[in-house]
Amino acid sequence: MNDLIQTLARELDAAPEHVENVVRLIDEGATIPFIARYRKELHGSMDDQLLRRLADRLQYLRGLAARKEEVRAAVEGQGKLTEDLSAALDAAATLAEVEDLYRPYKQKRRTRASMAREKGLEPLAALAAARGPAVDLERAAQDYVDPEKGVETVEAALQGASDILAEEISDRADLRKELRQLYLRRGVLTSKAADKEPEDSVYRLYYDFKCPVSRVQGYQTLAINRGEREKLLKVSVELDSETARVVVRRRTVPGTAAMEFVRGAADDAWERLLQPSLEREVRAQLTEQADEGAIRTFALNLKPLLMQPPVKGRVTVGLDPGYRMGCKVAVVDGTGKVLDTAVVYPTHGPRQREEAITRLSQLVRKHGVEHIAIGNGTASRETEQAAVELIRRLGAG
Repeated sequence: MNDLIQTLARELDAAPEHVENVVRLIDEGATIPFIARYRKELHGSMDDQLLRRLADRLQYLRGLAARKEEVRAAVEGQGKLTEDLSAALDAAATLAEVEDLYRPYKQKRRTRASMAREKGLEPLAALAAARGPAVDLERAAQDYVDPEKGVETVEAALQGASDILAEEISDRADLRKELRQLYLRRGVLTSKAADKEPEDSVYRLYYDFKCPVSRVQGYQTLAINRGEREKLLKVSVELDSETARVVVRRRTVPGTAAMEFVRGAADDAWERLLQPSLEREVRAQLTEQADEGAIRTFALNLKPLLMQPPVKGRVTVGLDPGYRMGCKVAVVDGTGKVLDTAVVYPTHGPRQREEAITRLSQLVRKHGVEHIAIGNGTASRETEQAAVELIRRLGAG
């Protein structure tokens, strides 16, 4: 728990004690609006946006920790948990990294590699990938020809071994991480018209579209996704195949006993397994970023609407009632500009009520207030009674 608090405090540049208080309140079932408004003394006056970021990050980090333990337990149940794997899980900072580490141990659907293992070809694959002097793999493959197991020829045995190697290569966490970063740096998001003679539509800008992944705008991603769903666009994320193959070969081929054979398996791993999988991951990441950007844009556009003047052309004082934290006061002019703010306590006793009325009277006279708006939440009745007394004293009622 302490590590979690320290991580959140460091990421959000907040005091650890305030972060701990917020985490406790969230665990007790308090909502972000409630914490932001009624527990200011516990979180050091964090705004609601920072509190929301804290809550979202808390959920992610707890999910990450839970997934790490699930993966650790699953691998340990297979009797394959090592100190290196355990340390790698502890060091993993994202869910993607955890899933990459778990990938070689995950129960998979029936694949070409799994069928090859059932035919007893895994030792042949291990022989090819072993570090050491070169071996005559074709001669070694002759020992694995077994018609009863479905291995009719040497070529079939070699193909099965290649399938096993390709899957093992595609499951390597370090390789997937490097290729994922390569996609994000050098990948190109491409869309084309689904038909040879496309009709004019709102997606015409994307009938022949290319943009580096690192520079794609959120609205472009969302538009392309809609066009694909409506079957008007064909979308892909392109990466120079030769560059990717070099990365895969560099991490898998050097020093193996059958380098040419392993090179072929590495190329197959890229084309058949890694490229489709990583392309889906990159597109999912682009979509997630675009969704978050769309929400931020919506909030940015909504704020001026919410902040527009309550009564156009008239100075208004707004009273936000409250007991413990007092009644928040804001004066806005006819254009919605904030002129003054204050906090008064009309519910704390006769003396504080008198001080509140006096302070409100000063604000009304100073800014020429013509309208009073009162929130209908907690303590609204007492606040309204104080406002009535204020109006009476000002001679307006």
